Amino acid sequence: MNITRENIDALNAVVTVDIAKEDYSDKVEKILTDYRKSANIPGFRKGHVPMGMVKKQYGKAVLVDEVNKLLQDALGKYLVEEKLDVLGNPLPKPQDDLDWDADAFSFEFELGLAPEFDVNLKSKKAITHYSIVADDKMINNQIEHIQKQYGKIVSQTEAINDSEITGTFFNEEKGIDNSTMITLDKLKGKTNPKKFIGAKVGDIVTLKTKGLFNDDHDLMTFLKVSHDDAHGLNVEVNFEITEINGRELADLDQELFDKLFGKGIVTSVTELKDKIKEDSEKQFVQQGDQKLLNDVTEYLVENTKFDLPSSFLQKWMQTAGEEEMSEEQAKEEYEKSEKSMRYQLIEGKLIQDNKLQVQFEDLKAYSMEMIKGQMAQFGQMNPSEKELEDIAARILGNQEEVKRLSEQLMSQKLLVFYKTEANIKTKEITYDDFVKEFYS
Repeated sequence: MNITRENIDALNAVVTVDIAKEDYSDKVEKILTDYRKSANIPGFRKGHVPMGMVKKQYGKAVLVDEVNKLLQDALGKYLVEEKLDVLGNPLPKPQDDLDWDADAFSFEFELGLAPEFDVNLKSKKAITHYSIVADDKMINNQIEHIQKQYGKIVSQTEAINDSEITGTFFNEEKGIDNSTMITLDKLKGKTNPKKFIGAKVGDIVTLKTKGLFNDDHDLMTFLKVSHDDAHGLNVEVNFEITEINGRELADLDQELFDKLFGKGIVTSVTELKDKIKEDSEKQFVQQGDQKLLNDVTEYLVENTKFDLPSSFLQKWMQTAGEEEMSEEQAKEEYEKSEKSMRYQLIEGKLIQDNKLQVQFEDLKAYSMEMIKGQMAQFGQMNPSEKELEDIAARILGNQEEVKRLSEQLMSQKLLVFYKTEANIKTKEITYDDFVKEFYS
């Protein structure tokens, strides 16, 4: 067997695999001999079928199968031995005139090669890492929410701004008939809430679904319409009021503090505010870190310049999926996924060059820490090492879980690496401003 490579350019190559008769003949002969021993052909005793008949019936199929096995094995070994970093999979060149009656065969494969490039994390303009803080407005709103949540429900004769209004949305044409409870802060604009102010039990309020809620997805919750119907739904609905309640705010006393945090953990309103601030900002860390990851990713993709074997990749995409694509579909898919491909190559180089690979021991320690945190939420504060190891072993026995946890851990490793190596500046921002600036 002989394998040669012709480099078309830095990103494309053609590998030719020549297979001679001596490469496959012994294997084919052995398989046909085994077939002869077990073949059950009418008119012949088992094991006494003439070899010529076995070859005529099975010879070509066995030959094709063995040559293909040899081909795939040889090509795989060649790529490893030559340390070729290929994108996608080798694409066999069409051979309509292949003669399986010949003794020797030659096969050609197109390769798309990964580009060589350097990664520079030191951007001229610093990338901002947002430290999200809970301001007084947010803390006070959270305290009011707690007071309402633990407060006493009081029946009201008519609706006011902070009423909890229970009733039924209905529209016969669209089959809407859903009982629910709404608060007026969910409604969009000023006109919709005004329709409820002063309304009493038994009243019917007529509303337009278009622009009814601040988020169209709320139509799925309150009207029980499908996701597709929720977008662009523009019909009139009636809401028949069956109950109106208000909340008498709970006192900010020791009894409430103990309910929220455990006996004696918080003993004053000042400590309550500090605790809410601390807990909120712990939750915000993940959002700030995710924004940083997204921004560094965007910077790397935009500023790390290299070419890709785009023609090869589009051709590969045509046959790589479950369903074959047309040239036009493959081109469209390539354009959609090009950024992702580029980042995968950049990330792979950073991981390789900086030895950031996830090792099994890292994954085990990470999963045990995660389990410990989850158990603490249910009051199990001091699980034994053996208990943690047993649970981790069960989790790591599931390949899907291993993949999911590996991705999470790799994101953490990259985040720590970026914070150390990239040009990062930290900026404090309130949660409301963070949401307005990046998610509104």
